[in-house]
Amino acid sequence: MRLISIFILTLAISLSIHSVEASPVDTYEFRDEVTKIRFQALSKELRCPKCQNQNLTDSNSPIAADLRKELYELLQQGKADIEIVNFMVDRYGEFVLYRPRVSGLTYVLWFGPIALILFGIIVVIVIVRRKPIDKTALTLTTEQQDKLNRLVNEK
Repeated sequence: MRLISIFILTLAISLSIHSVEASPVDTYEFRDEVTKIRFQALSKELRCPKCQNQNLTDSNSPIAADLRKELYELLQQGKADIEIVNFMVDRYGEFVLYRPRVSGLTYVLWFGPIALILFGIIVVIVIVRRKPIDKTALTLTTEQQDKLNRLVNEK
């Protein structure tokens, strides 16, 4: 009975400590459906600078809320998608993009996996095409076999 009460007490404490708070939902009014769709697409394409792998839509961090507000204001000003993306990259760096642009800094990111796969294929081909080992060269001569037998029998 005492064990059950300790379990219930522990469960109640852990649930009270890890309570989930609902975050406020951003409500923006758009002048047309196209702007709303652009907002949704851009907020899914841009990454929260604080959260490692969350886009602006999924993140509850204060900076993501600020970026969503900034994104809304830029769309209301009539900015094009590329202008908004360039503004965000200038301000927060390439990290804000889920799909970084191909540049001198991101060549390894874009082409590294392909290079590793090609290297692996080349290694496999070299190993497979390697000349098989001649088994007759590995066999002992009768003289070597006799010497081996003497060494084994000595102990």
